[in-house]
Amino acid sequence: MSPPRKIIHVDMDAFYASVEQRDDPALRGRPVVVAWRGARSVVCAASYEARVFGVRSAMPALRAERLCPDAVFVPPDFTRYKAVSRQVREIFLRHTALVEPLSLDEAYLDVTASPSHGGIATAIAQTIREQIREETSLTASAGIAPNKFLAKIASDWRKPDGQFVIPPSRVQRFLMPLPVNRVPGVGKVMEGKLAALGITTVGQLHALPLPELEQRFGSFGRSLYNRARGIDERPVEPDQPVQSISSEDTFAEDLPLEALGRAIAQLAEKTWNATRKTERVGHTVVLKLKTAQFRILTRSYTPEAPPSSLEELRQIALALRERVQLPEDTRYRLVGVGLSGFREPEQVAVQGNLFDTLPQD
Repeated sequence: MSPPRKIIHVDMDAFYASVEQRDDPALRGRPVVVAWRGARSVVCAASYEARVFGVRSAMPALRAERLCPDAVFVPPDFTRYKAVSRQVREIFLRHTALVEPLSLDEAYLDVTASPSHGGIATAIAQTIREQIREETSLTASAGIAPNKFLAKIASDWRKPDGQFVIPPSRVQRFLMPLPVNRVPGVGKVMEGKLAALGITTVGQLHALPLPELEQRFGSFGRSLYNRARGIDERPVEPDQPVQSISSEDTFAEDLPLEALGRAIAQLAEKTWNATRKTERVGHTVVLKLKTAQFRILTRSYTPEAPPSSLEELRQIALALRERVQLPEDTRYRLVGVGLSGFREPEQVAVQGNLFDTLPQD
């Protein structure tokens, strides 16, 4: 058997809010909410001072304001956050080439074969956190474990500005008492299904045999079985190729379908411009809609050849709107336009006529 891997999950602490507090001394020590103000805005990040009041990411901004009336609302500045993220990633790469970013503020690192600190993962994580503090004036937390699933749990264990290690010999002892919602993929719906079976902890999940889990939950049953045993064979994959690019917008007020044309055209342009930053070519056009009742629906079309211009992308996205068959009085709060099915340029067929056979549902 090969020796256990050494995986580090690094997670910046309240990243967007911390950048704002770093750059504006007047915000330090105050509850900061990174969000645009408005009825449809959601929280991008909250400082730890705001979290005391129950403010969390993805929460409606109006609710955050009710929970913490004294909060300072700061509009997000993603250009600045990306610049800091690049600084942090450069620090990671000093210690290993196997870095898999998950977002601007977190990443997996495989340091199994790293020469840094003699390959001692805890020392590498400590040094990374010290370098982040010294070079960016920000803090990060880290989890060290034999795989990605466990490392991600561990990084949250001593937040903020801490680290936690789960050695291979203690995996089962660590997992058994955890609530089952700590298992990746177990959201509120799955948590409810497991609770109906009397399963609220990982230890109780561990007791269920694989055939029963697969019978009840299909292919996800095997994932539950493996996670309950601390098994995660996924490698750290650096520089993953682009799979999809999209842009979306939430309206100030709900709109009928026929009023979405301008927004669709603008979002198609935004998505098209974003694709110019990658050499890969997107093939499938996706239109996303969210109704006033928060129902999400998508329509997609994969032409014989990928869209070769903004105008072609825009026309397909607008045509996909005609495939939405909800009642005419339906109102929509969000629309998005995306490209998926990205391929390398040499895999792309010669451009053909995209509009001869646009299918209907």
